[in-house]
Amino acid sequence: MSQRTDRLNSQIREELMQMIQREMGDPRLGFVTVTAVETTTDLNQARVWVSVLGEPAAQEDSLKALRSAAPWLRRRLAERLHIRTIPALDVRLDSSIAGGDRVLRILNDLDNEGEA
Repeated sequence: MSQRTDRLNSQIREELMQMIQREMGDPRLGFVTVTAVETTTDLNQARVWVSVLGEPAAQEDSLKALRSAAPWLRRRLAERLHIRTIPALDVRLDSSIAGGDRVLRILNDLDNEGEA
């Protein structure tokens, strides 16, 4: 991946975070964080990895809201970014943060059992 693609991924991530936090009014949307953006080399597609705080049902609702808003988000990106091709957005759940949290809880429980 080139430096240009890295910069573009970072810029798309920042713009999406601002739009989700400040402009989207969907009640299904929970506490969402855009963790990463990966664009293809031809810039036609972008995988948007999001982390959603809450129960699995709330996470699924937030994903549905983001996927249905993807065309709107893409149009807004076109207004903000000055590039020829705005990638289509493919929103996916990033479960790495939840997995890391689970490992930390297990380690903490093991540590507490060792002290007892």
